[in-house]
Amino acid sequence: METEIKTHYNYQEITQWLETKGKELYGNHFKIHENDYPIVYKLIAYFLRDEPTCFQYNINLNKGILLSGPIGCGKTSLMNLMKSLAKTEHKFSVKPCRDISFEFIQDGYEVIHRYSKGKLYQSEPRNYCFDDLGTENNLKYFGNECNVMAEILLSRYDLFISKKLQTHITTNLSASEIEKFYGNRVRSRLREMINLIGFERNITDKRF
Repeated sequence: METEIKTHYNYQEITQWLETKGKELYGNHFKIHENDYPIVYKLIAYFLRDEPTCFQYNINLNKGILLSGPIGCGKTSLMNLMKSLAKTEHKFSVKPCRDISFEFIQDGYEVIHRYSKGKLYQSEPRNYCFDDLGTENNLKYFGNECNVMAEILLSRYDLFISKKLQTHITTNLSASEIEKFYGNRVRSRLREMINLIGFERNITDKRF
């Protein structure tokens, strides 16, 4: 944390608290590595709505977060921990994209509305973190193929514009891979609705 940033939060203490929380959730082996502190501090600043620090990091508090990086770098764990920091109006649920694809097989196109229009399970749209974007596949429902997450993200963009609803994403994909799998339109919308925070691509899998 750079000294010129004026904030009343102690980021090192918050990181230590998050590590303790992580040990409770994932076991005593859980650790936030010091070389990941720059990423963790950005996430802390965002979810605590620390405006001066977010300004320093060029993070737009009106947008969501896309946390990218290689397999095993801790993206999902960190986003689950950030739920503990999120302010009430910015609470979010973490939903694996693979689970959404299985729901599509079961329930069909209603699933797209479930995560965009707020129907079926909630009266109002919710903030979501779509976990591991890219692990789901294009699926067929009664013979009709659908890129489920592409449709959900396009609908979430409409909610971002109309209701300022935020969408968070974790993914192993690069920007060019996102465009390849989901199309230029989705990539363009994501530029407008998310802040990109990325791990280095060459780090090792921390789960081994």
